[in-house]
Amino acid sequence: MRLLGLDPGLRHTGWGIIEASGNRLCHVANGVIDTDSAAGLAQRLMQLHDALMDLIGRYRPDEAAVEETFVNRNPTSTLKLGQARGIALLVPARCGIPVQEYQPKLVKKAVVGTGGAAKEQVQMMVGRILPGCELAGPDAADALAVAICHAHHRATASRIALAEAAS
Repeated sequence: MRLLGLDPGLRHTGWGIIEASGNRLCHVANGVIDTDSAAGLAQRLMQLHDALMDLIGRYRPDEAAVEETFVNRNPTSTLKLGQARGIALLVPARCGIPVQEYQPKLVKKAVVGTGGAAKEQVQMMVGRILPGCELAGPDAADALAVAICHAHHRATASRIALAEAAS
């Protein structure tokens, strides 16, 4: 099962692709989509859209997971982040790929073991879970963490469904 994790942002959107086979996870690729800060909002959203379409075409993920937005003090920044997140949800969905959403604390807990983990701890644990993975930066590490979280949660949901079907 090939999983795409996304950490959306208008300036930098992290992405990560992993393969999940049973309880085994394998790194495929990761990176960051940077939009042109000199461009208008519509142009930047289109850049994000086009880059995500290219990623999906290149790596053909079976499922996608997107980190939920946390609200910060600046409402304008929160709104722009929400618009970028909308693109991150829309593109895989339009390609027929199921999309799940995860809160940042749940992602950190799934990867580090605590919902209050620092970015550096997430990066370190992503490197341990996916040995040999060269991270393209903190946003890419966060996206891989989202993919790892999704792999863990989908495996648990699958086991529960099998147990319910058997009883």
